[in-house]
Amino acid sequence: MPGKHGGNQGGRPKVVIDYPKLKSLCQILCTGEECAAILDMDYDALNNGLKAANHGGFTDYLKKHGADGKMSLRRRQFKTALEDGNVTMQIWLGKQHLDQTDKRETNVNVKTYETFDDDELLREKARIDQEYEQSLRH
Repeated sequence: MPGKHGGNQGGRPKVVIDYPKLKSLCQILCTGEECAAILDMDYDALNNGLKAANHGGFTDYLKKHGADGKMSLRRRQFKTALEDGNVTMQIWLGKQHLDQTDKRETNVNVKTYETFDDDELLREKARIDQEYEQSLRH
């Protein structure tokens, strides 16, 4: 019920959200806490203000406007990779989207202790002992 001077006569003032700035912050994927700090308000005030304005809260607002930022980033990455010829970016995009991996070949020669004769076993023990002693000195 308004007072004799009209308007809200008590409680906190309504949160004023700078929507163009908030949208820009979401497009560069700022967190809710970062957005609130830049807008000089508490995160809960930002979140509740968005809910009150039928934007579904910060998470929903970020999903909507953060997608624009992700799209721009992806576009720039592809431009860097394809038009500018950035090989590192081409490799990274291939790994992310084409399931490409670095090929690593490993050759392992395994000899079990059952196949060692006594002299080989003694030499292997001496080699391991020497490596252990060297590791203690470093």
